Amino acid sequence: MTTPRFVRNSLLTACFLLLASAAFAQEPVQTVEFYSPAVDRTMRYNIVLPAEYDSSSERYPVLYLLHGLTGNYTNWAGMGTPFYAGLFEDLIVVMPDGGNSWYVNYAESGGGQKNNWADHIVKDVVDHVDGHYRTLARREGRAIAGLSMGGYGSFTLGLRNPEMFISIGSTSGAISYGRDAARRARGEMPPRGAGRQRSPEQQAARAEQQRRPNPRIGIEGFNSQIERTPEGRAFATAEDADAFDPFVLIHQVPHDQLPHIYMDSGTEDGLIRPAREFAQVLFENDIPFDFMQMPGAHNSAYWTQSIGHIMSIQYEVMRRALGERPVRGR
Repeated sequence: MTTPRFVRNSLLTACFLLLASAAFAQEPVQTVEFYSPAVDRTMRYNIVLPAEYDSSSERYPVLYLLHGLTGNYTNWAGMGTPFYAGLFEDLIVVMPDGGNSWYVNYAESGGGQKNNWADHIVKDVVDHVDGHYRTLARREGRAIAGLSMGGYGSFTLGLRNPEMFISIGSTSGAISYGRDAARRARGEMPPRGAGRQRSPEQQAARAEQQRRPNPRIGIEGFNSQIERTPEGRAFATAEDADAFDPFVLIHQVPHDQLPHIYMDSGTEDGLIRPAREFAQVLFENDIPFDFMQMPGAHNSAYWTQSIGHIMSIQYEVMRRALGERPVRGR
C-alpha cells in the first residue's frame, strides 16, 4: 500500500524537528549586542559557533545570513540553521539585523536618523565578528546569503564588495528591487503601490499592527515595524537605484573577481521570475553560477528546506577557496 504523500511529508517533518531540536541543544544560538556607527544604533545579531569552538584554537569561515522584509535577526534560527551549522562542525554562522532597510545606504535620511545599512553589514557587523571571534577574516573564508529582501541584500553587498565575499547566495530573493526602483524613477513603471486601495478600517488596523512591538527583538527603539522602517528615501534618483541593482552591478565586476553565485526559488513563488531573468544574464555572459528551483512558495516552509542547500554549497565553496579540497589533475 502506498503511503499518502501528506503522511510521508508529515513523518519527514517530524523527523527533521526531532533532529533539529537535538542540534539546537548542541549548537546554542548566542545573541550579541553592539554599537553600529553606520546607523548610530545599538544593534544585535545571532551567532552559532562550532561545538568545539571554546576548546580549540582554530579559526573558522563565516556565513552571514540576512533576513527578509519585516523579519529580524532571530528568524533564521527558527528555520533549521543551527541544525545545519552543526553538521559542518567548523563553520560560524552570523545572522545580523537590517530592519526594513533593504540593506542599502539611504540617499536621504529623515528624523535625524543615520541609515547607512549597507555599511552596517559590510563594515560594522563584519568588523565586530572578526574582532571578537576567531574567524578566517579574508575573502576566502567569508560568504553571505539571504532570503527575499535578504537575497537582494546579499547580491548587492557581495557585488559591491567582491573583495569581501567568496560566495553570495539568494533564496526567494527580491533581486529586482533596485531595478524596479530605477524604472519607476525613470517613469517606466507606475509608482509602487499604485492601484492598491485600503479602506479606512484596513488602514487603521495596519497602522496599529505596524506600531506593535515585537518583544523577541529586544533592541530599544527598534522593535516595531514603524521603528524598523528607516525614515527618508533609499533612492532619490534612478542612478541611486542603479548603484544597488544586481542586474547593473553584475556587469561592473571583472569576471575573475566575481564571487561564486547561488540562487534558488520555489516554483510557486512569484519572485522566481527575476531569478530566472538573472540566471539568463549569467548564462549570456558566461558567468558560472548555481541555480535550483523546487516546489514551494514564499514562506518559512520553503526556506527551512532551502537553507540546507545554501549552506552546503557555500561551505564547500569556502573550503575549496581555502585550499582544503582536491584540485583537478592531482
